Amino acid sequence: MGDQPAGFKELEHTADWELLVWAPDLPALFVQAAQGMYALAVLSVGPGPRCWRSLDIQADDPEALLVIFLTELLYFEEDERLVFDRFKLQIVKPNHAERYHLSAILFGALAASPGKDIKAVTYHKLNIEQGSRGFEVRIVFDV
Repeated sequence: MGDQPAGFKELEHTADWELLVWAPDLPALFVQAAQGMYALAVLSVGPGPRCWRSLDIQADDPEALLVIFLTELLYFEEDERLVFDRFKLQIVKPNHAERYHLSAILFGALAASPGKDIKAVTYHKLNIEQGSRGFEVRIVFDV
């Protein structure tokens, strides 16, 4: 991971795609995960008109929140051909019986070209860990 405070890198995986993602906080981790997923799928924002979308997601834990967030991004790409390159995320941790809550505004445009297909974001090996450098997670994508 070198000296980068946030980033992602592809890991060897026998059949699917696996990504190691790290960042100083949860919102930055989610952004890096999205950028890493787009990089694996060879998706980028095209030169057309810019647009935005909003998301409001709740989940019982940060791992489920991440899976739902990335799945929503895949849905936008599949349904509307939208790819996002700027993210404003806020994640609120729960108090007692409450759930994790993510509010996001996503900025992007139509995809520059068709990318590689990702079928699903999986829970395999998914565990967000917090350490001295911030947060880290491995994400396996079903392709």
